[in-house]
Amino acid sequence: MNPAALLQKGLTAQRSGQLADAAAIYRQMLQRWPQHPDALYLLGLIEQTSGNNAGAVELFERAAKANPKFAPPLLQQGFALNTLGRTEEAAAAFQGAITRKPDMAEAHHQLGVTLRNLHRLPAALASLRQATTLSPKDGVFWLTRGMTCLQERLLDEAVDSFQHAIQINPALPEAHEILGQAFMAQHRPEAARQSIMEALRLRPRFAEAYHDLARICVEEGLLAEAVNHYRAALDIQPEPDTHTNLIFVQNYLPTTQPARHFAEHRLWSERFERLLRPTWRVHHNPPLPDRRLRIAYVSPDFRDHPVASFIEPVLLAHHRDQFEVFCYANVAVADDVTQRLRGQADQWREIHECTPEAVAELIRLDAIDILVDLAGHTTDNSLLAFARKPAPVQVTWIGYPNTTGLEAMDYRLTDYISDPPGQTEAWHREKLIRLPQTFSCYRPAIESPAVGPLPALANGQVTFGCLNNFRKLSEPTIALWARLLAELPTARLLLKSQGLDNPQTARRLLEQFTQAGVSADRIELDGTRRSKEQHLGRYNRVDIGLDPFPYNGTTTTCDALWMGVPVITLEGRTHVARVGISLVTHLGHPEWAAATPDEYVAKCRQLAGNLPALAGVRQQLREQMLHSPLCDASQFIGHLEAAYREMWRRWCETQKE
Repeated sequence: MNPAALLQKGLTAQRSGQLADAAAIYRQMLQRWPQHPDALYLLGLIEQTSGNNAGAVELFERAAKANPKFAPPLLQQGFALNTLGRTEEAAAAFQGAITRKPDMAEAHHQLGVTLRNLHRLPAALASLRQATTLSPKDGVFWLTRGMTCLQERLLDEAVDSFQHAIQINPALPEAHEILGQAFMAQHRPEAARQSIMEALRLRPRFAEAYHDLARICVEEGLLAEAVNHYRAALDIQPEPDTHTNLIFVQNYLPTTQPARHFAEHRLWSERFERLLRPTWRVHHNPPLPDRRLRIAYVSPDFRDHPVASFIEPVLLAHHRDQFEVFCYANVAVADDVTQRLRGQADQWREIHECTPEAVAELIRLDAIDILVDLAGHTTDNSLLAFARKPAPVQVTWIGYPNTTGLEAMDYRLTDYISDPPGQTEAWHREKLIRLPQTFSCYRPAIESPAVGPLPALANGQVTFGCLNNFRKLSEPTIALWARLLAELPTARLLLKSQGLDNPQTARRLLEQFTQAGVSADRIELDGTRRSKEQHLGRYNRVDIGLDPFPYNGTTTTCDALWMGVPVITLEGRTHVARVGISLVTHLGHPEWAAATPDEYVAKCRQLAGNLPALAGVRQQLREQMLHSPLCDASQFIGHLEAAYREMWRRWCETQKE
């Protein structure tokens, strides 16, 4: 039988699903004609379908060599190589297919996908643009192009691409969902909400869409509604990031009960940590209590972020004869602060593109003795790496004002005021280690402007201010501040936060004050994005700072105090609601902490009623802060390192058992 007849016989068998018979025919052909390109290619397709991608790669390679003008073997070889994880070779195969057939749209598309996986986004985008040019009616091509634009922050092009995909296939819920994400990135919450709702209409049980809807609510300050949407997403598909977001949002809500919140943290552990418990390994770190230790800090916030204000003095002050300092940076976009912090670590590891398993393995290879989490349940955390217990001693500290809920987390660093002994232990999985003074050390911004004169002396009216994230402005907080403004009818309130530039959010916030009897013209909302120096400069328009509750400020309170602005805070039950009292007490002004709402208002009125005294406080406060435990890095590092050393000794003792 001639090769054409055999080939036709094989094709007939292959098309009818008789793959074994077809493969036998192609192998018979290759025994007689070893370089027959069609037999090699078709046999490669069968091997690929059966899961033998390594064999398929070899057959496609031979087919491509046998017919130098034939592009499909290289296209299929690229698919097989990607399946094998040989991404660079896959990109070369797709490029080879394009060289042979420049108008092969699928090759351009797959090259774009592969280059995106290699994090070569500009080159990926060029390929994807070419794919949509060659095949403008392919909705998948437009979706991929849009997702790449979203990664590159080319938001207008991303929106346009997703809208093209929807025009081609309006019934595709994924297209509406990701269009909603693009609108969110553009800070267009209403458009985002419409797209997400359409995705849910098309697919009522769409976990990602509920997650997006929750994020929109968080952006708008609708936190109770966000909780409901996060729960809906979790009911459909439990995901660690979704559950983390739910847990984090609950810190803001005054209705959150500590015991139930702790149970939510424990549930995260049961869902996502418990299955990893069998992967824990014996640690072979030398159990010598006094040796030099390898300590590592893990954070997504080694950048222009509040966490940097508290970790930088620690990195600078660590005694290198006793500690070798590693930083594991899960940073998506590095900045000048990242570069500065990098220079303060002995070893720096970039982990943003690593899986939790790979991060854990890297930590083991680095033989880290004490691993410190600086994120908790916040965005881009590394809790799934900690859940694998890669270090013998694991600690959580700053970055998140609560327990992680992890069995693998041994300790949480705090102080005696933020977590009074006997009061908060029951709400923690970790053992609480209370430092002798403050639980953190603040490093003022390099760009700090000078402290200005008391604004009230010039304008004749007291300005209260809060520069915290507006999501911390709970209903009880607003009600109390409205009462304060009612009792001081000439006073004003300045609120500055990202998100207040959203007209709907600003209107909703002002309505809460007007409904409480405070005229909107007494409230100034500032949502403008500003430099650090400009941000701090806004405190020169504030006479008295107001701490929100139940989620107190930390960095914002330190910033206010540094800029000469006293802060009145309300004492709560849990760490998140007691940071304020810790900060003002360690500054030396415990009188600024109130035990009740009545006392909160009274303390504000007392400060506002004596402007000369308030002006004196303003001019002395920066110097007081510099000499307080809040900024004493030398003293703080002594306390911190002593705590680390004690943790290490405890672990060494367990190795003798």
